[in-house]
Amino acid sequence: MRIDFDPAQCDRDVFYRLLTATVVPRPIAWVSTTNRDGSCDNLAPHSFFTISCVSPPVVQFTSVGRKDSLRNIEDTGAFVVNLAPEPLFEQINATATDFPHGISEFDAVGVAREPSVRVKPPRVAASPVALECELHSTLRLGDSTVVFGRVVHAAVDRAVLTDGHPEVTAMRPLSRLGKDEWATIGGLREIARVPYTEWQGGEAGSTTD
Repeated sequence: MRIDFDPAQCDRDVFYRLLTATVVPRPIAWVSTTNRDGSCDNLAPHSFFTISCVSPPVVQFTSVGRKDSLRNIEDTGAFVVNLAPEPLFEQINATATDFPHGISEFDAVGVAREPSVRVKPPRVAASPVALECELHSTLRLGDSTVVFGRVVHAAVDRAVLTDGHPEVTAMRPLSRLGKDEWATIGGLREIARVPYTEWQGGEAGSTTD
């Protein structure tokens, strides 16, 4: 038996918790930004994150409400998506604290920076992958804003590359689940996609005269 939830009738937070517990796991964009005058670097995890386009390379994350990350990106047109790795779990969670405006999460939490190559915001020095982005566009949806960033530079730690390709077991990315739950990569399963010409469940694999 199913229980029905009508978003028009539910409390906003109730349906938010239902969505975030259902759409799992969600990769984390650990977004670094800089304010307009360059006096404060911001760092915050955003778990509504994915790839939007490959050519040109565009990634997106959603800011629920208007936070420093969004304001800084609107002001400067740039941000960095840093991979959120398992060894930095506690620091990543700490940067989600609602620090007052003007306080840098890098400094408050003790996260080491390194300069970016193409954009002004710094990268997280200990993150194995950083995607430097220039703002492509934003889309306002209700209480949230979707931020699209064109990736103009990618920096990958040699230690996580195997044959030139990022290896997930070396990167050890975290993901968000519902409530206060997080997930590691856990066990892995591999399976190749089956071309239709080799599909044995239909007629494509058979031949007729």
